[in-house]
Amino acid sequence: MNLTVYNTLDHAVRPFQEIEKGKIGLYTCGPTVYDYPHIGNFRSYVFEDLVKRYLLMRGFQVLHVMNITDIEDKIIRRANQEGVTISEISRKFTEAFFEDRDRLRILPADVYPRATEHIEEMVAIIETLLEKGIAYQKDGSVYFSIARFPAYGRLANLDKEKMRVGVRVDLDEYDKEEVQDFVLWKGRKGDEPFWTTRIGEGRPGWHIECSAMSGKYLGTHFDIHMGGVDNIFPHHENEIAQTEAATGETFVNYWIHCQHLIVDNQKMSKSLGNFYTLRDLLQMGYDPMAIRYLLLSTHYRKLLNFSFEGLERAAQALQRMRNFAFSLQELTPPPGKTAAVDQLVAAAEQSFFTAMDDDFNISGALGAFFDFIHAVNSQVDSLKTDDVTAIQTLLRRINSVLGILDLNVKRDLESEILARIEERQAARKAKDFARSDRIRDELKARGIILMDTPEGVKWRLDQQ
Repeated sequence: MNLTVYNTLDHAVRPFQEIEKGKIGLYTCGPTVYDYPHIGNFRSYVFEDLVKRYLLMRGFQVLHVMNITDIEDKIIRRANQEGVTISEISRKFTEAFFEDRDRLRILPADVYPRATEHIEEMVAIIETLLEKGIAYQKDGSVYFSIARFPAYGRLANLDKEKMRVGVRVDLDEYDKEEVQDFVLWKGRKGDEPFWTTRIGEGRPGWHIECSAMSGKYLGTHFDIHMGGVDNIFPHHENEIAQTEAATGETFVNYWIHCQHLIVDNQKMSKSLGNFYTLRDLLQMGYDPMAIRYLLLSTHYRKLLNFSFEGLERAAQALQRMRNFAFSLQELTPPPGKTAAVDQLVAAAEQSFFTAMDDDFNISGALGAFFDFIHAVNSQVDSLKTDDVTAIQTLLRRINSVLGILDLNVKRDLESEILARIEERQAARKAKDFARSDRIRDELKARGIILMDTPEGVKWRLDQQ
């Protein structure tokens, strides 16, 4: 494998080399559970799933850790607004995240550590930083001194002359211009949740949470850390600083960040009326796999412009894939194999994986896949048994990366279509021709063509 990836830390594309042969430690920034994730969040989560699936398909053992941030400013505000505990808020939206994850066929992480369950690990790192003189206490809180960590700013490529040395910031999130000492531990304040620890009463800052949880499950030096570009600064920059200052070694080898999602060429915003959660789109009747296809089909370092026209095109592309997979199941070819098909399968496989090896170039990979579908469809009548087996084997490998197709739906699909045909026949018998036509149109929209013949109603998949 000649995988290359864009490493944000180097600001360049680099060959990938794992730390331990055949094994990869992967940490991805999970949700802050104060609301339903929006489709911009899922752009990152689906891309991370694509990378993980590709590494698994390539034979790596992947240990995947995704944190659940269940103590943070926004969670506290939401709990106060609703008059409930932070645990009630975090539990509700953690469950919602898992439901949405499964709807989009995102593979579960191996570990989902909660921040509130790892306070001791956070305190231990902060104690080390205090002992080294890199952190300091002020008014019951503990801050990281960026002046005492010369490498600060490498990830975000910050201008060191503009850093406001000695000025502190207590917020979990802040603007790029506010390059200040950041909070590791927030002293007890008002009626906010707090823990009694060796460094005093209070609660952790956001950034220390990921350093503690990644270190516990992946070690202090691991392969890949992923997230959206909005995580680069301050979150990931601060993670690097506090971890490497504490351990004295490299924290992560490859930092991979996914670009933003915009809607109709505008920033997604509730005030603009263009803010969508996954649940919003599902309530509108959109296929979750069409949504997944749209979210993964643009290269991760490019802005993804979401539109409903684009979602319709994604649904059409998905249907073409489904028709192809189903048609292969329907074939009854003669025995034997064809040399030309062997070459076609080998070339398609090489094209798909060469594209993916090139910094996860999904656009090129999908192009290779659709070229393959077109080539197979053009000679489908001459396929032999071994040809079909080889084609289906490659289809399963590609789908293990894309995660879009259910290749075992033939029986369920048949029974569903037959049930809809019976509904249509009942409507025709009752002279409810509007309903009859509506059922036919609904099936046609899904690529299923009904044919009224002297022998009864037949159906086939539309190959267009």
